[in-house]
Amino acid sequence: MAAGDGAAEQSRLAAERVTRLRRELERAERNAHAWSTGAAGEVLVAEKLQALEPYGWLALHDVHWPGRPKANLDHVLVGPGGIVIVDAKHWSGEVRLWEGNIRQNGYSRESEIEGVLQQASAVAALLEPNHRRLVQGWICLVGQPELRGTTTSRITIEGLNTLAEAVASLPAVLDPALVPTIHAHLQQLLGGTTSPRLLTTAQFTTGRFESSDAPAASLRQWRARPAPAPAARTPRKRVPLGRKKRPSIAGALLQFGLILVGLAILINALSTYRPAVTPAPRPSPAVTQTVPTR
Repeated sequence: MAAGDGAAEQSRLAAERVTRLRRELERAERNAHAWSTGAAGEVLVAEKLQALEPYGWLALHDVHWPGRPKANLDHVLVGPGGIVIVDAKHWSGEVRLWEGNIRQNGYSRESEIEGVLQQASAVAALLEPNHRRLVQGWICLVGQPELRGTTTSRITIEGLNTLAEAVASLPAVLDPALVPTIHAHLQQLLGGTTSPRLLTTAQFTTGRFESSDAPAASLRQWRARPAPAPAARTPRKRVPLGRKKRPSIAGALLQFGLILVGLAILINALSTYRPAVTPAPRPSPAVTQTVPTR
């Protein structure tokens, strides 16, 4: 190794580390900016939703996503128009809704649409069957306050300025007397210290169930189970070969007696049988006609 090679190698490694740390710092700064921007957008949406209280709407903000302990729901509304899950999005750049497809700067945001669908489904699973159909998923665009429409998957898109009016104009589908009850029920489940459990088909692939009434085996284990072996046939009992058992003397005498009785009956029947004799036909007298002579 030439003089200075070791120091040059250490310098190169240090430079690579600085470059890597700089990238991580930039990534962390972008994430921090996105989180702060998202938090600011959620605050703006919450302020807009306060205008719905006189219309009988109650709201929950920043609550647990059922079945996903590390995720949250931005806003949950309960009112005469049903249960509305609002996901606030503070997207930058150009956002367009064309033929039911939403794009940001030319890129599809279908994953966000799918996320809202999952949020609505998770909340609906916590309600009674007759109330589950009243759950809707919405997206509120903070940076595009006037944009509104509906996606192909029936997710409502509303801008920040059109959100409250759109919610208030929903047709009444829920008894106003039930609004506080459902709101309190969701607040108890979603506002606690832990996310409520939600049993779905996704848990069948893990083979782990914490509920006492859960299936004993996972769906994957059920599919991978070996095919049942064909039912074994009952072996036919084999009779050992050997000399045939000789009949007893009493049996032989009984058989001989039956033969004698049969012969006696046959002889008696033959002796009494007389064939009928057909009488011989009597000759008819001849008729002779005499012709007188002249």
